[in-house]
Amino acid sequence: MTDTASPRPRFAIVDIARGIAIIAMIAYHLCWDLSYFRFIAADVGYDPQWVLIARSILAVFVFLVGVGLVLGHGRGIRWASFWRRWIFVVLGALAITLATYFAFPESFVYFGVLHAIALFSLMGLAFVRTPIWLAIIAAVVIIALPFFLSDALFNEKIWSWIGFWQIPPPANDLVPVFPWFGVTLLGIIATRLVLASSLSTRLSAIAPTGRLPRLLAFLGRWSLLIYLLHQPILLGIIYPAAQIMQPQIAMRGHDFLASCQSSCTEGGTSAEMCTTYCQCGLEGVERNDLWDAIYSGLVNADQQAQLDAQNRQCSALIYPDLTAPQ
Repeated sequence: MTDTASPRPRFAIVDIARGIAIIAMIAYHLCWDLSYFRFIAADVGYDPQWVLIARSILAVFVFLVGVGLVLGHGRGIRWASFWRRWIFVVLGALAITLATYFAFPESFVYFGVLHAIALFSLMGLAFVRTPIWLAIIAAVVIIALPFFLSDALFNEKIWSWIGFWQIPPPANDLVPVFPWFGVTLLGIIATRLVLASSLSTRLSAIAPTGRLPRLLAFLGRWSLLIYLLHQPILLGIIYPAAQIMQPQIAMRGHDFLASCQSSCTEGGTSAEMCTTYCQCGLEGVERNDLWDAIYSGLVNADQQAQLDAQNRQCSALIYPDLTAPQ
């Protein structure tokens, strides 16, 4: 296969899908940044509903990698075009690794979305013209295998990119080969099936005519560049705002109540009683200005006495019989 192989006509609907996906990604990262700097209470990195949103957006991006490989190289791999784009993706991935290493050294991105796209693009080329049944088998195995195979070895960063971990190492973005390359294969399979059917003609005829579809198609064509630039822009706005406004101070009461409520209910106390106890505790912390002691863990004798007295007072609200004089 040579660079003379002609690409298929561009499908505007694919660009529109990329445009929607990049807007969703920007919105998610905006919420992540606001959560990290405590402008909002949601724990975007760990709350199950936010994790589901993040994985859904990721699935679309990784699926579209497979779509793009077939549309761009299904008739023959255009190596010059492929390597130009691939090198750009790799450089972007390296830039993200370096930036996050200095910003978040404990959870830097060492195999995130762009790293995965670079590797999946190389691996996916092997399936753009092979028998489709082979791609289907590979997709099923790659997606299913992590549900049946795990080992502590893959908890280490050096092996975690493969995907068979028991506990994932800390990283702000981690997109392992298993199962996510399987999603790229699904994109390859779906696109090959569509191109082999009459649906291909109808989809290729779709053209963005309104302002919104044209905007989405434009964003989709430049999705890679937008992906590289959007976080620096967001952080360039949010970080200075956080230094000035210090939202973590406004949110510390919420954080205290959430942590106290969780610890209290885990101890077997009812949620209603824990709410009363924790609200009492929060009022005591604010009244006695014990925030520095709580956050630093450095408590002097007077502060410990205040905390002990506060604990007895709050416990009396939910267990009056245990605290009453005998």
